Amino acid sequence: MNERLEVSRIVPAPAGAVFAVLTDPQGHVDIDASGMLMDAEGEPVAQAGDRFVVHMDREALGDRPLGKYDVEVVITKLVPDEEIAWTVEGNIRPHVRHIYGYRLEPAEDGTRVTSYYDWSELPEEWKQRLTFPVVPESALKATLGILERTVRRRAAS
Repeated sequence: MNERLEVSRIVPAPAGAVFAVLTDPQGHVDIDASGMLMDAEGEPVAQAGDRFVVHMDREALGDRPLGKYDVEVVITKLVPDEEIAWTVEGNIRPHVRHIYGYRLEPAEDGTRVTSYYDWSELPEEWKQRLTFPVVPESALKATLGILERTVRRRAAS
């Protein structure tokens, strides 16, 4: 069974401009296509281990009556202008341990951005309790489109 999704898109901007959005907690909210991320608090991240808080609303997915809650985004990998990945920690234990991330590669017309979502490290307990992927492939694709728009708008301001 496949336990990872990956989607890619060429964003017509340098990797640094894309990475600036991806390391900004508010950037995560700005580009979210799932509708779950309501707001974020924290400083831009610079290394693995950095954290920030995201205010969530699971009602946007309509799959579980979790309502509004907060999670901590924990950066698991950060290579400037190349890759950022994170997991989410909330009040429920054990933590779900699904990994979200972006890889950036130079492309002729800008930067190839690959968004990935990997739930292969989940404890079996979570695989039995929840349906994965939580965020569908269509939302990952839509997020890449919103990322392009956000990068363009930030460059213009």
